[in-house]
Order: sequence, then C-alpha cells, then structure tokens
Amino acid sequence: MTTAQRRRPELAAFLRGRRARVTPEDVGMPPGLRRRTPGLRREEVAQLSGVGVTWYTWLEQGRPINASAQVLDAVARTLRLDQPEREHLYHLAEVPYAPDREADVQSVSPEIQGIIDALSPRPAVVYNTRYDILATNDAYRGLFGMPRVPRVPEPGSAVRNALWELFTVPEPACPLVFREDELPRMVAQLRSAYGRHVGEPVWETFIRRLSAASPYFAGLWESGDVVPPGPHVKTFRHEAVGEIRMTSVSLSINGMPECRIVAYTPVDEESRQQMESLHRYNKKSRPLL
Repeated sequence: MTTAQRRRPELAAFLRGRRARVTPEDVGMPPGLRRRTPGLRREEVAQLSGVGVTWYTWLEQGRPINASAQVLDAVARTLRLDQPEREHLYHLAEVPYAPDREADVQSVSPEIQGIIDALSPRPAVVYNTRYDILATNDAYRGLFGMPRVPRVPEPGSAVRNALWELFTVPEPACPLVFREDELPRMVAQLRSAYGRHVGEPVWETFIRRLSAASPYFAGLWESGDVVPPGPHVKTFRHEAVGEIRMTSVSLSINGMPECRIVAYTPVDEESRQQMESLHRYNKKSRPLL
C-alpha cells in the first residue's frame, strides 16, 4: 500500500470527526429537524465551503482526488480548524502547507527571550524570514550598536528590521565589514522566502519602501538571486574593540513558523577575547535600548 493509499482513510476519518463537532448553530444555520448524526451534513459543509457536494463527498470518502490549497482553506474555515488541525489536513491531502500569513508574529514568549538572554555574551536575535527583529539580547544590541529610536519602514512601527537598519545606515557606520558580500547574501535569502509570500501586503509594502529608501537594495532585489539560509562566518566592526569574526547559526522555534533564533559564536580565540571586551564595554556604557 502506498503512502497516499494509507493517508486517504486517515483523511476521511479526520474530516468526518471534525464535521461531527460543528453544529449548525456554530455556523449561523438553523438546527433543522431529524438529524440522525451530530454536526453538519456533508452538503452543508460543501455549501459553506463553496465546493460541489459530490467533490466534498469524494474527499471525505478518501477517494484519490486532487485538492487545492484554496479549497482546503475553505473547508478548514467551515470546520473551524485551528492551526495544527489545518496543517494536519494539508498533510493528509498531500498539499504543501503554508502557515497563515495574515497576522505576522510581533513578539516572542518570555521563555524564548530567556533562552537568548542566557546566550550572552554571545549575540543572539530572533528573526522572521523578512528579517524583522522580534527579540534580542544585550550582546546583540551592543554588537550592532542599535539606537534607542528604531529605523523602521513605517512611522510608529514597533518592530525593527535588520535589512532596513543595514541598508539605510551610512556605509561607514555599517557594522558589517564585508558589506558588498553580506548584503547581497541577505537579500538573496529574503527573495528565497518571498516566493511563499508573493502578493501579501506587508511584504509588498516592505519591499517597495526599502527599494525607495535604498537604491542599492533595489538593484540587488532586481537581480533575482536566491540562496537558502545556513551557517556563515561574518566579520563585524565595533569602534571599541575593532573587527570580530563570528559564525552565525540558525535554530527553528516550535510554534513560530518561519521564525528562527540566530546566535553568533566567535570563530577564534582573538574574536572570543574581543567579544569579552565588548561585553565589558557594554556593561559600562549607557544601555542602547
């Protein structure tokens, strides 16, 4: 028996179970009479989802039919599926799952903040795939010299963005030593993620605003280059300690789709000593928050 043949009965049972728990009242329909089973009828799910009754019946029977993401989303809304249930539905139907993009994560839990704080004196940050800065530790803020007032694409935004910071700061003040190598790599990673977000207003607005603010970014974006994220050695400069070579490592975060912890580790003993010096310097200096 193939994987698809094993998944179809699971899909059928899953849809029947979720249909049984949604009442007509839940979806604004009259209860009606003579319901032999709890929950919605198949034809009601089909009607509310905007699909054909026969098609939905075949889907619930586990027949080998193709389902699009748009149709699965409609069925998921009708059956009031939460995110884990929606993802499970996609997997059973063998359709690539894309998390809900409507509400971008704007903050992290105290547990995640505690983890990156515990990494000091190693710099650590939480990014999403657009390079929004969702959380930082003291070492990261000290390494990048983050100002009290964030440079953000939209006035009043509460979220900094690493690309916005790096492309709008004057070149001599950029903390990346090899700017001409590092910034194209970051833009190529951004474009790699962009394929899953084409047409989303928050992404399109961000790209349009940063392109207007930085001709350099606009040129790199138009190149169309894509690369996946991965471990990488970067060289930073800081006025207090000079150049520091660091390896960046990304760690995914359960429950936060498309977000990651990026931690920086010195690549040699000289860089380690410079990071310790920077840590002492930052403790003596005025906080940059």
